[in-house]
Amino acid sequence: MPTISEVLQRYKDGPQTGVFTDGGASPNPGPGGWGVVHVIDGEVQNQLHGHDPDTTNNRMELTALINAMKLLPVDANVTVYSDSDLCVKTINEWAKGWKARGWKRKSGPIKNLELVQELYALAEERPGITLKWIKAHDGSRWNEYADALATAWMRGDL
Repeated sequence: MPTISEVLQRYKDGPQTGVFTDGGASPNPGPGGWGVVHVIDGEVQNQLHGHDPDTTNNRMELTALINAMKLLPVDANVTVYSDSDLCVKTINEWAKGWKARGWKRKSGPIKNLELVQELYALAEERPGITLKWIKAHDGSRWNEYADALATAWMRGDL
């Protein structure tokens, strides 16, 4: 778990503009954290982070995305990056159909429904935002930075 300063020294690759999110729990389930960093041309504009004493990886990933959306105005045109393929697909592919069916899916209850509903509503209010998957731990500077924010509570940083 590198610190934020170690991330900035070690990583240079990846997109240099966007909002990068990450979340996790250790162990899963267990205590967890989330992080968000908004970057324009390689310069940090804003960052947020938080933690929960009893949660899951997916809840923290969704919480990071919710906080990212709340950070942005409704007329924003920006890409929000998440390394959670599940969360990206939930919003980009599945949530519209679930909403149309009264927030039901054929295979049973939707996990973390209240967070999915909140995130989907925020995404609908911000049509200029693109939610995109980014590979985790692949050297992308700002994804690694968001990860460092999400795990800062474990290190006692920030």
